[in-house]
Amino acid sequence: MFGKRKRQVVGCDVGSSAIKIVELKPLKNDEFQLVHAAIGDLSPEAIVDGAIMDSSLVVEALSRMISDNAVKNPYFGGSLSGHSVIIKKIQLPAMSEAELQESIQWEAEQYIPFDINDVNLDYVVLDAGDGDSMDVLLVAVKKDRIADYTSVVVQAGKEPVLVDVDVFAVQNAFEVNYGLSGETVALVNIGASVMNINVLADQVSIFWRDVAFGGNQYTEAIQRELNLPREDAERLKLGETVGEHSLQQVVGVLNSVSEDLAAELQKTIDFFVATSSVDRIDRVVLAGGGAQVMNLDTILKERFQVDVEVMNPFRNIRYSESDFDSEWISRHAPAMSVAVGLAIRAVGD
Repeated sequence: MFGKRKRQVVGCDVGSSAIKIVELKPLKNDEFQLVHAAIGDLSPEAIVDGAIMDSSLVVEALSRMISDNAVKNPYFGGSLSGHSVIIKKIQLPAMSEAELQESIQWEAEQYIPFDINDVNLDYVVLDAGDGDSMDVLLVAVKKDRIADYTSVVVQAGKEPVLVDVDVFAVQNAFEVNYGLSGETVALVNIGASVMNINVLADQVSIFWRDVAFGGNQYTEAIQRELNLPREDAERLKLGETVGEHSLQQVVGVLNSVSEDLAAELQKTIDFFVATSSVDRIDRVVLAGGGAQVMNLDTILKERFQVDVEVMNPFRNIRYSESDFDSEWISRHAPAMSVAVGLAIRAVGD
């Protein structure tokens, strides 16, 4: 992953409730220093179910963040998830790289539930092996989704140079900050509308799934319980006091939604265990804005009987406390995981 670096990209995570941007500077010894980190709220109507519905709102928010933070780097990288992203591990007959390049599109057509002409396709050989077969990781993303994202970046005055997938961006952030071990780790990135799950075993990503469940469920449950506007429900969810309402009033609501989230995660983990050679998860690491919901880590720990922790994507990233408020970093860190993972990337990766 490391070595002589090209120009870093600005990691730009356009989520359905907020935009997060991170810029890193590579240092010696494979370390990074934080150059920029910012988060900006998006109107709920701007992005719905992962699709940009009002690009002008997104462009305006991103442009304002770029200006307010004086981001000079022209190169931006983003990532996507949800129904428009397909990740598959397939087994193919052993062949040379040149042969694989020629045949991959035809092979992919058998596994991609979209017209192959409507997607951008990428792949990497996971295990060439010594036998008659090889494992290949396929990633396909709908071209219109990529175009929507890159158009926003261009309209904000920057150059989109790469588009990744959320689960792998979070994995990049995890590897840089926590390293890899022989454990089986479930990385669970909880966004506003989608929960991305990536299982690592023996230092390799072996299972991926996106589940339509996220932080919005908590907000909507608080709205129903207390008959509050969305903005007030969001603030309560984050622990703020809103008028006569406090976090303690909605703990039961939050716990109920967390139990539902745990049940969804349980289904995915059960499926993974039933269809793989791995018989258990050793650790769960939470990322994303939803990772910090009160008691969620405890509820998951009790259900899965494993260690559960909230990721700090700045754990091994150096930063000056004169430039960045450590309290702000701590409060927003989990939500910045995708952006940090993207900012680790360089132009031409």
